[in-house]
This record gives sequence, structure tokens and C-alpha cells, in this order.
Amino acid sequence: MSREANNRFKRELFDEDHGAVREGFRRFLLKEIQPHYAQWERDGIVPHEVFEGLGDSGYLCMAVPEEYGGQGLDDFRFSLVLTEECLALGMTALASGIALINDVALPYFLDYSTEEQKRRWFPDMVAGRLITAIGMTEPSVGSDLAALRTTARLDGDAYVVNGSKTFITNGINADLVLTAVKTDPGNRHGGISLLGIERGMPGFERGRNLEKLGQHAQDTAELFFNDVRVPCDNLIGTENQGFVHMMTNLPQERLSIANSAVASSRAALEWTLAYVKERIAFGKPIGTFQQSRQVLAGLRTEIEIAQIFIDRCTTLHLTKELTAEQAAMAKWWCTDLQGRLMDQCLQLFGGYGYMTEFPIARAWADARIMRIFGGTNEIMKEIIGKAEGLSG
Repeated sequence: MSREANNRFKRELFDEDHGAVREGFRRFLLKEIQPHYAQWERDGIVPHEVFEGLGDSGYLCMAVPEEYGGQGLDDFRFSLVLTEECLALGMTALASGIALINDVALPYFLDYSTEEQKRRWFPDMVAGRLITAIGMTEPSVGSDLAALRTTARLDGDAYVVNGSKTFITNGINADLVLTAVKTDPGNRHGGISLLGIERGMPGFERGRNLEKLGQHAQDTAELFFNDVRVPCDNLIGTENQGFVHMMTNLPQERLSIANSAVASSRAALEWTLAYVKERIAFGKPIGTFQQSRQVLAGLRTEIEIAQIFIDRCTTLHLTKELTAEQAAMAKWWCTDLQGRLMDQCLQLFGGYGYMTEFPIARAWADARIMRIFGGTNEIMKEIIGKAEGLSG
């Protein structure tokens, strides 16, 4: 969020500690990330050592307790701060990679890891030496997690894993993939388990770094498992309870996506407001035209409404009161808003909005996935509808 936007809209969600982290992280981004980010977009990946720099500076896995090398900052608001600052600078891919580690993967390890697993993995996760990913989505399965086909057959002291995953965020960089597998193929929901599959395990291979419409610097890959022997010590949580574990943690993931959508929308609106004040047409700044004013007024209003809702959901999440349907509402509403806003803001840039040298073009492309991952928005509406007793 820009300082100008902060002055216009006072948020009560954060305190001085969050403000200090925000300022420090912004300085880090400007010094360590911004000079290289365009090259990483061209390369299609953020180098692994960048995450080590993030870890050294204290921005990864902040919720890990001090006894395992973390800071013990079990406060989701710190994650929001990091995301918002990345997106204010147009670094969508970096925001996604960090959020995947801090908001999506880490809660599973915090909630379900054994003591031995925590001591084995947490120090390197905090330091950025061990990058995590989530292996849920499979070809031809999509949002129907219960239909996954990757199997894990118990053989002595190990599970033998066969199958594949696709669209895996951090898929190339990941050193530890929390992987959803079928340990009881005959049981649709009750036969899923979570395994930690590590880099270098024989039979674990990565496909290509997938070429995407947007978020180019965010490595997204296919993963393949061919008779991978995963020690039973790498079972995360309870066998055959993986679906329950996933459903428990998905609301935070969806709230994180919703917050990203609002933060990205706010940044895009700020760029557009600056542009329409400078761009002259027919002798006047285009922002002075009635149509432009009304479009921007509507977008500003919708952002502020969405921000209030997100902050309310975050407050509920901090007290463990956020429901699955509330998280679904936040995810679909805010990402739908993001899509509309990006399109209207790009339109106000005219032909320049179509040029990738302008951040609005990149943000427009980056935004399209937001209505798909974390569960499509159609699935979000199903969750909300069923919560209202409207199941078919």
C-alpha cells in the first residue's frame, strides 16, 4: 500500500510492531529485490538464494517457535504486511512464493509435525535453505481434492509413492513438498494422507517450469513420483486424515489470496490515478473527464469495502473464529473485484496499458490466476451455498 493510500484510509488492524516490519521489509525489497526483479521475470524463477536472503533477514516462517530457530511471531498480520509491500511494488510472483511458504505450507508443519520433524525441518525453513511447496493439484482433477490419484502403498518402514502433481507453486525451487496421497484408494475422503517428499529422493522428478500467462518469476512445475520410497517418519499428521487436515488449513490460504487481491488492486489503482493526472487528451488530463472520474470513484469505493471485509475476516481468523464459508466469500469476492479493476485500470492507460513495460499490464496478467487457484471461485460459491443449506 502506498503512503498516500495509507493516509487516506486508516486501518486499525496493525500496531507499531507490524509497522516496523513493514518499513524494514520495504527497504529490503527496494535494495535487494527491485534491481533484479525484471530479470527474474524473464528467467521465469526467483533464485533459491533469494529465499535464503529473506530467511537471513527474518521474513520467512516467522511463526516458528524460538526453540526451533524461529521468532515465535504467530500472528497472521505479519504475513499480510509482507504481501502488501510486495504487491505495492508490483512483485506479484515474489508475493506468491513467500505466501506459499508462510501462509499455506507452514501451518501444516506447525499443526501436524512431530517433534522430530520440527527439529529436522524448521531451522532450515526459517533460514530459507529449505523451501516448501504443497502438492495437491493433479492433472484432470483440479479442485476436487478427494479425487486425487497419487497413491502411497505402505511397504515396511516406508510408503511407496506413485503419481503426479501439476501447477505446483515453488515447484522448481522446493526442497520439501507436502504431498497429498491416497493411502486407502477405496476411500474417497477418508483415505488421504500427507507426506513430506524431499529433494533427492530416488524416483522424485520435476517436469518443466511451466510457461504461464502471468506471475512469470514464480516457478510453477509438474512433479512426478515413480516408486518413491518415503520414510514413515515423513508422514505429516494422521494417516488417512489428510483431507481433514487440508480442510482445516484452507481458510487461511483463501484469506491470504483475498488479501493479495485487495493489495494488488490498491496498487493498480494508485498507478492509474497517477497516470490519469499526467496523461493529456484534448487539452486536459484524462482523469478530469467525467467517465474517468466515475470509474475511479467506483473502484476506490469497492476497494475500501473489500479492505474492511478482509480486515474483519483477519480479526476473526486471529481468534480462530473464521469459518470456511467466510473465507470462501472473501476469496471469490475480492478476486472477482481484482479482475474487474485490473481491466478497467488497464483501459484507462489506453495503448500503453498493453505494454509489458508498464506495471498495469503485468498486474493484469498476474491477476487472472487468482480466480482459479486456492479453489476456483465457482467452488467458493458452492461452499457458501452449502453452508446455507442449499446442497443439491
